[in-house]
Formats: sequence, C-alpha cells, structure tokens
Amino acid sequence: MKRAQNRIAESRSTLTIVAILGALVACAIGAVGMGLGDAFYKSVEWWGLTAILAISTALIVEINNSNSLIRIYSRLVSCSFLILTLMATFLYPLWREAIVGLLFIVAYLFLLRSYQDKTAVGSIYGVFCALSTSSIFFVQMFYFVPLFWLLMGIRMNSLSWRTFFASLLGIITPYWLIGGYFLYTQDYLTPMRHFMALGQFMPLEQVFSLNGPLVAPFFTDPVLLYTPRGSVLAPIFTLIFLLLLTLIGMIHFLRQSSRDKLRTQMIYEMFIIVTFAIIVFIALQPQHLNFQLKLLIVNTSMFIGHYLALTNTKLTNIMFFVILFLTMALTGYNLYFS
Repeated sequence: MKRAQNRIAESRSTLTIVAILGALVACAIGAVGMGLGDAFYKSVEWWGLTAILAISTALIVEINNSNSLIRIYSRLVSCSFLILTLMATFLYPLWREAIVGLLFIVAYLFLLRSYQDKTAVGSIYGVFCALSTSSIFFVQMFYFVPLFWLLMGIRMNSLSWRTFFASLLGIITPYWLIGGYFLYTQDYLTPMRHFMALGQFMPLEQVFSLNGPLVAPFFTDPVLLYTPRGSVLAPIFTLIFLLLLTLIGMIHFLRQSSRDKLRTQMIYEMFIIVTFAIIVFIALQPQHLNFQLKLLIVNTSMFIGHYLALTNTKLTNIMFFVILFLTMALTGYNLYFS
C-alpha cells in the first residue's frame, strides 16, 4: 500500500508544484526579506538571485537523473534542495553565497561524470575550475581541493597523472585570468589579504556574540556573520535543523545502502565524507556560517531526498509531514526575522 509520502515522492507533478510554491516564497523574500516591497519584480538583483536558484535546482535535477541517486522515479532530491534553500530566507539576498553554492553543485556534476574514468581530463578540469572560481568569492573553498583529490582516488576512481595535472590547470585558470588586473594596477596587497583569510579561525562559542553581516566579500577584508535583525538564532536554528535532517538521511542510507547499485553507494559515501568535512569546517570557522550553510544544504538535500523517497512505513509517513511542517515553520520564522 502506497502512503501519502510515497504518492508525493513518486508523483511527476511534485517538482512542478514545489517550483510554483517556491516562486511564491521567493516573491515574499523579495518583498519582505530584501525590503523591496511590491516593486521587488523590478529589482535586477532579485531576478539575478532567482535565476541562480533556478539554475542550481536544474543542475540538481541533472545530477539526480544522470547518476540515479534514487532507485525509483522521484524528484525529492531536487525538491528538497529547493525547499531547504528557500527555508534559509536570510541567505537569499546574499549573491556571493548564491554563486558559491551554484559552483559547488557544478563541481559535483563534473566530479560524478568522471566516475571510473582516469582519462576524464575535461570533467576534472571543470571540477577544480569551479572550486577555484568559487574561491574568488570565498577563499576557504580551497580547503575542498585536497579533499576532492582524495575523493577522486578512493571513491570516484578517476585519479591519474593526467587528471591530476588537469585539476592543477583548473585551479590556476581563474586566478590567471584575474591576476593580470592586479599586476597591471600593481596591487599586490589585496590578493595577499585574500589568501591570508585561509588561516583565520574562531572558537565555536564566539558565534553567539557575532553581530553584523557575515560574508567574505570578493577580494576585500572579511567581516562578521550576517545575522538577521541582529539575531544569530535564525542561522543557528537553520543549522541544527539541517544537521538533524542530514543525520536522519545518513542513518537511513547506511542501513539500506545494500539495496542501491555500487555506483550509487560510492556517490553517497562521497557525500558523507564531504558533509563531515563541512561540519568540521563549521566548527573551525563559524564566522563563515552563511557560506557553509549553502554547501550543507546541497548535501542535506541528497540524504533527506533519498530517505523520504525510499521509506514506506507508518512512522516515516508521519515523519514526512513532521519534517514538512517544521520546514514551513522555520521558513516563516526566518522570513519574519529577515
């Protein structure tokens, strides 16, 4: 017997309905969260941010389709990504975070295309070019470079001398393109400050005392955490909820992974490794929580989408609606404090 949870998960209209509802939430964020009122649709910034979200969601759909993340027909991974992204309404106006999140998805897309192909120099170049480009806006993305090399070797089986040198070329390309500007202007201090931010750490407990915008602007001095209306509770509540969903999804996958194909198992094990790295990153540099939330949302959507689509018990059916209710409640809370 199919429960409501499963009918929703397997429906071909679910993504369309979620997209329509998501568009309404995006309009509310533009009007309220961005303070644009009823003229939000005239804002180029709002349209640009909405376009980034739409492209990101489309790429998640492509990752799901091309890699069979769920062994049945379901759009819950992409639906989960869209819902969780809009839930964090305070992140919506931050275009640097939006670009970093988009490029992180692009890196995943290219990395998964290199599965068991040690000659996939084009895909590996795309992975590290995306990571390097995102580091222009958030230099700490360089932390993921050695991790992705490790994943190429132990999970994707795509590491070879050819792909390694392709990755180096991908890393160099964005900085080679913009480096000419700083050479021309003889501005060497700005790039130096940009890379010095890699060594800036903050004790986790200090995040509760932050007040101000937490962003790492493109080639400027880093400033503090974006806290809606001076309150850090919205990001903290969002983080706790995402970690809870991630834990539920991980436990389900580890218990049921034998039912998935070997390729799918390898992919989700890769997601687990990256997720733990993000959590460690949050503990070491909580002043960059906004960027880290963007990255965490991508991985959380993979796990919770897998869980909700492939469970079929009375308890999980109840959990489905509890999660949905809590997501809507947190969306409203974040929107109110945006």
